[in-house]
Amino acid sequence: MKKVLGIVASPRKLGNSEMMIKEIGKHIPVPCELKLLRLSDFDIKPCRACYTCLFKEENCVIKDDLHKITEAVAEADGLIVAAPTYFLGANALLKLLLDRGLSFYSYLDRFWGKPSVGIGIAGIEGKEGYTLLNIRSFLKLTMTDIKMTGMIYGALPGEIFFNEENKQIAAAMGKALFGDRLETKAPSCPLCGGDTFQFTGDNRVKCMLCSNPGTVETKDGRPVFSIRRAGHELFLSKKEALQHRDWLRQMKGRFSEEKSRLKEIGSAYLKGWEFIKP
Repeated sequence: MKKVLGIVASPRKLGNSEMMIKEIGKHIPVPCELKLLRLSDFDIKPCRACYTCLFKEENCVIKDDLHKITEAVAEADGLIVAAPTYFLGANALLKLLLDRGLSFYSYLDRFWGKPSVGIGIAGIEGKEGYTLLNIRSFLKLTMTDIKMTGMIYGALPGEIFFNEENKQIAAAMGKALFGDRLETKAPSCPLCGGDTFQFTGDNRVKCMLCSNPGTVETKDGRPVFSIRRAGHELFLSKKEALQHRDWLRQMKGRFSEEKSRLKEIGSAYLKGWEFIKP
């Protein structure tokens, strides 16, 4: 029996995010056990950027609930992630967890290639901002294999199911989780499948998911993106993810080598500024 973890990136109990995950779970065609994890139930502290977790396996020095969450992800065979839109972006709980992503490298073998689907919910159609990009970034940087993502709309708890089409989307996601990836018809990055781009002048663009540069041209009235690898990838292959981990580890050594120089620079900004305290 498959183990499926539903990550609810919403503080609202029995809200649209939670209900959508449960609806998706109803349509997974293989025998499975769905367990839900509401991020707001857990103590997740900000990352200190100390890099200790890169050298001590599964051991972040911060005393909070991160290990419980990463273990739940590692033990699952598939992930469903849902997040509501707060001011044109996904609820900050999702980014708070992702900011602790240095710890994920000790789980690389257990995380890599895990199938996932992700859904964003916004109260006003078309006003989701970068919510879907947030969700895709979370799924990519937890090193999962994204099978399907999408946005649905509804502000009130349960309002998403005023629209019967949203149950059809849930059914498609349930079938896709352990099945074939549903290819999008929208113009996308040929490297990572992202469909959000920054236009940097002339015909130059940058994919906002994998952060690689390229160009765009129009063919048959449709934009076609040509994106190239920039030389330092985070998640396009397991080998490159490991290379990024090794680069991060090297930063610890560089800090020691440059400590005196860095301290000299920082000393110029040490005094003379007033901080507002709680």
